[in-house]
Amino acid sequence: MPTILLVDGFRFYFFANESLEPPHVHVQYQSAVAKFWISPVALASNKGMKPSELKKAGDLVRANSNLMKEKWDEFFGNKI
Repeated sequence: MPTILLVDGFRFYFFANESLEPPHVHVQYQSAVAKFWISPVALASNKGMKPSELKKAGDLVRANSNLMKEKWDEFFGNKI
């Protein structure tokens, strides 16, 4: 479960067994988690994040999507 980024209490990571899904990141904030598709950035699921936290998480995914795609490609060995 490689961590890609830590910002303002938000942890961005992916699971090693999800290479068959489109590129995405999981976001943990306190005890809540959400999943965002990377390109285009879109919310895939949410378990407990408040709307303001989801907005912040989505903004951070958008701002760091190039880094997230790069880390996905490095880890899974494919290009998107």
